[in-house]
Amino acid sequence: MKLIKDDTHFDFLGKRKISLSVSSLLIVLGFAGYFLMGGFKYGIDFSGGTLVQVQINESHDISDVRAVLEDGNVGPFSLQSFGEEGASEYLIILQEAQSQTGDGEKTSAGARVNKVLKEHFPSLAIRRVESVGPKVGEELKTAATIAVLASLAAIMLYIWLRFQWRYSIGALIALFHDVLLVLAVFALTQKEISLPVVAAVLTVAGYSINDTIVIFDRIRESLRRYQKRDLLDSFNLSLNQTLSRTVLTSATTLFVVLSLYIFGGEIINNFAFALLLGVIVGTYSSVFVAAPMVFILLKRFPAKLR
Repeated sequence: MKLIKDDTHFDFLGKRKISLSVSSLLIVLGFAGYFLMGGFKYGIDFSGGTLVQVQINESHDISDVRAVLEDGNVGPFSLQSFGEEGASEYLIILQEAQSQTGDGEKTSAGARVNKVLKEHFPSLAIRRVESVGPKVGEELKTAATIAVLASLAAIMLYIWLRFQWRYSIGALIALFHDVLLVLAVFALTQKEISLPVVAAVLTVAGYSINDTIVIFDRIRESLRRYQKRDLLDSFNLSLNQTLSRTVLTSATTLFVVLSLYIFGGEIINNFAFALLLGVIVGTYSSVFVAAPMVFILLKRFPAKLR
């Protein structure tokens, strides 16, 4: 199945200065947005604390729930609606795993929330309680960072062994481009970064490098077959030959991820959002970042064909 004809002649490399400039600008804006927004908004996986999901059937307003929690001395908290409209479900996120009772005793934050709300809303139902200590949260944050960096290093080594160091650097730059743009959007939108989001970022890296390897393979084949052809023409030929495959793969993946984002529910919303961004920027980077970077490196450091 082909969505695009095989005989296209798009000048992808001719636009390399524009595409690389746009990507650089987006990354700079992402860094600026990160500092302007005060950094990332971490979920309790990384920041520590307690998350309590509740449902209330009595007639009420979210301000009523907030007032009850404030009067109940549950400690610092955030409150937000959750789920479908009219479901009367809320997420209560507390900074501490324990809270202080009126007589000085300590109890779990989840139990304290249940007791305080139950007095005013007898139909209260606790749907979910998750607690992570601050030390564990820091350890998870460190482990997640190491996992992302280690995966990028392993991919770079694989590309180096399979192709050449020029391809390896091009692929690594494209992967950093994808990861940084996804994280930049999360910083700008203040969506929570949690362990599922980290898993989505690693998935994006794997998806992006898969498409990049296909393009690199065709470029290497073209360079071997048409050794007298201009380097720019060989790159454009390879990109046009793989264009149908790239568009078809991206379109089908995008359809599935978009369905997850729209119909998957609140719990996997951020995970699906990260994947959605990753599919878009990963497809773009394979064509407009990875390939142009390899072209620039081969022009600067010509290599023997192998």
